[in-house]
Amino acid sequence: MSIINKAAAIGGGVIGAGWVARLLLNGIDVSIFDPDPEASRKVGEVMKGARRAYKQMLPGGLPKEGKLTFAKTIAEAVADADFIQESVPERLDLKHKVLAEIDAHAPANAIIGSSTSGIKPTDMQVAMKKHPERLVVGHPFNPVYLLPLVEIVGGEQTFPEAIEVAKELYASIGMKPVVVRKEIEAFVGDRLLEAAWREALWLVKDGICTVEELDDIMRYSFGLRWAQMGMFQVYRVAGGEAGMRHFMAQFGPCLKWPWTKLMDVPEFNDELVDLIATQSDEQAHGLSIRELERIRDDNLVAIMEALSRQNKGKGWGAGALHKDYTKQLAKLAAKPAAKAADKVKATKPAKKAAKPAKAEKPTKTGKPAKADKAKKSKKG
Repeated sequence: MSIINKAAAIGGGVIGAGWVARLLLNGIDVSIFDPDPEASRKVGEVMKGARRAYKQMLPGGLPKEGKLTFAKTIAEAVADADFIQESVPERLDLKHKVLAEIDAHAPANAIIGSSTSGIKPTDMQVAMKKHPERLVVGHPFNPVYLLPLVEIVGGEQTFPEAIEVAKELYASIGMKPVVVRKEIEAFVGDRLLEAAWREALWLVKDGICTVEELDDIMRYSFGLRWAQMGMFQVYRVAGGEAGMRHFMAQFGPCLKWPWTKLMDVPEFNDELVDLIATQSDEQAHGLSIRELERIRDDNLVAIMEALSRQNKGKGWGAGALHKDYTKQLAKLAAKPAAKAADKVKATKPAKKAAKPAKAEKPTKTGKPAKADKAKKSKKG
């Protein structure tokens, strides 16, 4: 059950709106600030997709949604929040400006999470003059309302207690918090993605494959494996009965072979952008972004549902967490129904108590009249 009473979201783009959706669908009130005049519409579109996905997860009914309020200022948004998630664009100067304002107006005990994809929290804390110790990186993955992982990173001024509280807050809304042990740019997930992204750009630029062919190679092979086992566990299994040691002995020498352009970056010019974007448009076969989002969400729910039934019904990996999360949401959904039933009971008029029967006057024999008459009739 969530331990967040009121949340604030600063920034309502794809990631910020995803946070809003996860929080609202956990029954938490959210105040959001985003200067974009289209923010309300954009957040509304993400909410439609999130509700659709959650209805598949919870066919028995969703919890009562939290209330969404669009604030006019950052100060108004964070005024009474105990959890604040910042999701503004990746510019350090903008992060400084926004975090300084959040810090100036948020309650002293509020935890502040940043959705940054790669900026170190120490570099962001310098702008916070009051309570920099409560800032953590809370880096999610898109779509935030479905993918449960959040990387938590503390800066030089972050209190260890703040990291522990952040773990509890994120876990209470169905997420899998992983604390990154050392502060580093781009953390863990984005470093892995960046490595694959660089290599993918080279492969397409050099004409080795198209965008669609590269995606097919991923989604029909190791992409399926990674949905249920991470890189090291997959390779441990690939090592056979001897496990990881055998795998490393067999494939370790490959690291010295010219199998990657990992350290080189292709020139990021208009020609490369046009090449990738044109092939990506062809791959979409006319499907809009919203249609692709619905397909993605349906597939993610189906994968997590399937994984939740594995391991003798206990669930496996993300499926085990998904199983617990849907149970938590179902309990939350049942609470208003139970309260409504109690309210109906309380408003029903009480039945009038039956009038007590009139006591009969005793006869000369000392018995009730009816009994005395019955005795006489028997004699007659």
